[in-house]
Amino acid sequence: MSVRLSSNVSAQELSASIDPINVSFRDPAGSVVISNGRAFRVVNEHYKEEVLDILHGEPVPALIASGALVNTIAVDDVDLAAALRRISAVTDAAPLILEHEHIDFSTYPYEWPAEMLYAAAELTLDLMEQLLPHGLGLKDASPYNILFKHSRPILVDLLSLERRNPLDPTWLAYAQFVRTFIRPLLANKHFNLGLDQVFRVYRDGLQPEHVFHMCGWWRRLSFPFRTVVTVPTLLARMNPNRYQGIYNARQSRSSEQAAFILDRQLKGLRRKLRSAKPNPDRPSIWANYPGQDHQERNKQTKEHFLKAALERQRPRRVLDVGCNVGDYSEIAARSGASVVAIDQDAVVVGRLWRRSFERNLKILPLVVDIARPTAGLGWRNQECRPFLDRATNVFDCVLLLAVMHHLLVTERVPLGEILKLVYDLTTHTAIIEFVAPDDPMFRLLTRGNERLYEHVSREHFESESSKFFVTERSERIGDTHRWLYWMRRVAVV
Repeated sequence: MSVRLSSNVSAQELSASIDPINVSFRDPAGSVVISNGRAFRVVNEHYKEEVLDILHGEPVPALIASGALVNTIAVDDVDLAAALRRISAVTDAAPLILEHEHIDFSTYPYEWPAEMLYAAAELTLDLMEQLLPHGLGLKDASPYNILFKHSRPILVDLLSLERRNPLDPTWLAYAQFVRTFIRPLLANKHFNLGLDQVFRVYRDGLQPEHVFHMCGWWRRLSFPFRTVVTVPTLLARMNPNRYQGIYNARQSRSSEQAAFILDRQLKGLRRKLRSAKPNPDRPSIWANYPGQDHQERNKQTKEHFLKAALERQRPRRVLDVGCNVGDYSEIAARSGASVVAIDQDAVVVGRLWRRSFERNLKILPLVVDIARPTAGLGWRNQECRPFLDRATNVFDCVLLLAVMHHLLVTERVPLGEILKLVYDLTTHTAIIEFVAPDDPMFRLLTRGNERLYEHVSREHFESESSKFFVTERSERIGDTHRWLYWMRRVAVV
């Protein structure tokens, strides 16, 4: 199976379009370069033969066909190779150039609900189990190696695959898997620690002592805390130098024995992972938000308005801001669009992910607060790109339904600033719900400070929005103080 390549990019265009600091550099085997909607991997000459052998041998083609592993081909283009070598961290004279299928929207673990981290963990174990019979394995187990193609996890780091010694009974990435998947999921499930609180602070996951201090003694002795938290913490206290020889190479007496030990390790990890599975029924104030009943009574009007606008425009990519459980995201996806749906509440985003996964919808749900979007992280704050950098001028339609009044009142963002952000995010249209100060939910949010918003009116909204958009159509929602607007972006502000 091969990647369908986009239009050719000249070496000069490629060199000019990439800021070298945005090129990956952590993997000594190679470097990733993203340019003009294409994803390249420059592989060090030393690893060239092994990588090609793995790429063309079993079970990699089957894994690519199943969608578990990113679609990849080798590229034979001298000029392109020269340009990529200059830009990337690879300095070899004749590196291997691979082109990966470009995933539309990159995400990071701190933007995922727990359900998505769990799915990424399952994929990691599935891949390890499928690779082992072919003499292969994964040399690391990081959630940063996985992206989501809509709701489906996909391993994008081909260099994670390595050929194993058949007598080796250990998986060196075992501890990393526990650190980056199991402990964060346990802390999220039992202590409501958000994944953003984990991965924004601890890029490489949680150490045993991080979780140990959260636990009472009864929990420290329960499964799986006993094995992944308590025992490692206590052993480290008793013998601080015990890790010095832990990664020394080991060999079993036979390949059968090594395979048996590895199988036991993976099954043990699978049991621990299942015990950390997110609770689908965990409560959330936003899942049962008081405004939901109000929206439900007038939902049909909103659905008809949205369907008519989508039918007329036929957008390719939609951003649903404040998606909640995703009813309108699903309408957009069923119209043929690829949807990125964001909300600040991880529980409702997790429910939307399950819904999208089960129904095979083209929806990528993310935990992102549009008032405090995720910033750049990593080396010089540029390894992991800010959300707004990834989202600006990417979507040809933006939905802002029942969100604007929260930004106006709770976040106190001026109306003009909200509209300017929507203008920056969309390349074509926006569908916005305006909620007037007389609306019961608006009044509830003001907490008695209605006078601060006396200037906010439908006329004021239309005047401000005319600086950025042309109104194609508007409609009042029943007898409420809410109006829907379908707007087209003006060319120049």
